[in-house]
Amino acid sequence: MSFESNFILDKLPEHLKQYIKPQNYEDYSPIDQAVWRYVMRKNVDYLSKVAHKSYLEGLNKTGISIDYIPNMYGMNRILKEIGWAAVAVDGFIPPSAFMEFQAYNVLVIASDIRQLEHIEYTPAPDIIHEGAGHAPIIANPEYAEYLRRFGEIGSKAISSAKDYELYEAVRHLSIIKEAEGTPLEDIDKAQKKIEELQLNMGEPSEMALIRNLHWWTVEYGLIGTVDRPKIYGAGLLSSIGESAWCMTDKVKKIPYSLEAAHTSFDITQPQPQLFVTPDFAYLNQVLEEFANTMSLRQGGLSGLEKLINSKEMGTVELSTGLQVSGHFESAIAHEGKPVYLQTKGNTALAYREKELIGHSIKQHPHGFGSPIGKLKGINLAIEDMSPRDLKAYNIYEGEAVDLEFIGDIKVSGEIITGTRNLKGEIILITLANCTVTHNDKILFHPGQGLYHMAVGENIVSVFNGPADLKSFDLVTHKVTDTTIKSAKTEQRKQLEQFYKQVREFREGKNVTISRNKVFLEIKANHPEDWLLSVELYELAKNNGDGSFAKELKYHLEALKHQKPQLGHLIDDGLELVDKSLVA
Repeated sequence: MSFESNFILDKLPEHLKQYIKPQNYEDYSPIDQAVWRYVMRKNVDYLSKVAHKSYLEGLNKTGISIDYIPNMYGMNRILKEIGWAAVAVDGFIPPSAFMEFQAYNVLVIASDIRQLEHIEYTPAPDIIHEGAGHAPIIANPEYAEYLRRFGEIGSKAISSAKDYELYEAVRHLSIIKEAEGTPLEDIDKAQKKIEELQLNMGEPSEMALIRNLHWWTVEYGLIGTVDRPKIYGAGLLSSIGESAWCMTDKVKKIPYSLEAAHTSFDITQPQPQLFVTPDFAYLNQVLEEFANTMSLRQGGLSGLEKLINSKEMGTVELSTGLQVSGHFESAIAHEGKPVYLQTKGNTALAYREKELIGHSIKQHPHGFGSPIGKLKGINLAIEDMSPRDLKAYNIYEGEAVDLEFIGDIKVSGEIITGTRNLKGEIILITLANCTVTHNDKILFHPGQGLYHMAVGENIVSVFNGPADLKSFDLVTHKVTDTTIKSAKTEQRKQLEQFYKQVREFREGKNVTISRNKVFLEIKANHPEDWLLSVELYELAKNNGDGSFAKELKYHLEALKHQKPQLGHLIDDGLELVDKSLVA
């Protein structure tokens, strides 16, 4: 697997690079290019009136063309001027990875494009949604900083086991819904599974709550006033149906607040309400409010319990700055406070996101346990003791100690050494011949080797992922579903060839083709295709061929009667052509 890198992408850790795939620009068919052009022409025409001014400005700054699907490498050359980059991925990726990309100023773009049959909206992420929706707005510095900061905070949010199950279900639905020829009963079954999961998620996790914030801002956000909002959310900017729908009175407009984090959404339906932020700076204000509620900043027993219940790798940071990373198995509490923590399997210790020398997963392959808090009957916490205090309490090299912590945790052994942080505070004490007990239960015995006791009065932070990314092998991504590419029929290949001929005629590359013959072939062999007839109508009008334009319009009117659901798409296409001539 290869992709063209730049100085921004070079900073990505390996566990994020595992999601990147080549864009394979040559895989886009002439029909795909026509779908992009139709959506972009329609969007720019309409969004110039209702989108935030950053949208049109951003289209120019990010080099996104109305006529061609963007080439990722071309986008990167321009995006790096504003400190960002873009990478191609295969559809949905896990939410924490998506947000972590943002934290590195990297825009994740699903490189597939929706089928012509789903031209207005698709639940699957595609290059129209990502490239035409997300990319332009990041040219606004305040919004770009919000996106980066959101990724930084969001990637630390703790998930639940059900979150990943829901992610897999949504990914599966998006793939089969966009795949050609999927039986309706399979789509219904997948949708019902998502509905069932959503009804049985239990207490929403931090990731679920921050994903709600992401949805109501980055994806479906409005900006300005409730009475006169403008669009900035990528989901709205990339949906020619919903961008118009959201501006009607049928969609309730609510002032943006932290309440958005507790407002769920349905990815398969148009949104019944939207939130309006007064400006981009206010987004950061609400984000900080939310971050203050997270275990990242709250720490404590509740944060530790969230991490244990998530069954995911995470980090606990103590008040001395010592960070313990691994899969947390259990905790012992006393009067609402944690007094002992225990991991299982590979565990690493770090300080300020840098692994402590001698405390990698090689040293702690079977887990790590330690008391937390103060010694019983002593007001001064170990971390606050001076060298003289430590000696007075016998916490000194070569001494045998019996340390009893509040909460009935006892540590007995011979002190070998202590590890200090940059402030000179002791953060780790290593003991030999050590026994650790809680009441009558043995938590550690001498046969297990040296005991490394973390020093810290409190848990100040708990978050998803390791403290030092280099401590663990995180390149473990396994995709259960991948985008389905149906084999093209001969009829489909023929239709693509006609689209190619019309494009080349419009661009002056091949003006020898007979547009009338193409039209006859479309009527005879592709009677349900409407977009190419709209493109032929555009050529006829631009070349002053009134009779041919009239014939095409008659055909499209007949098609509208046969397939009423296409009516507004055809009308919009014809209107765009007629408008461009007047202009």
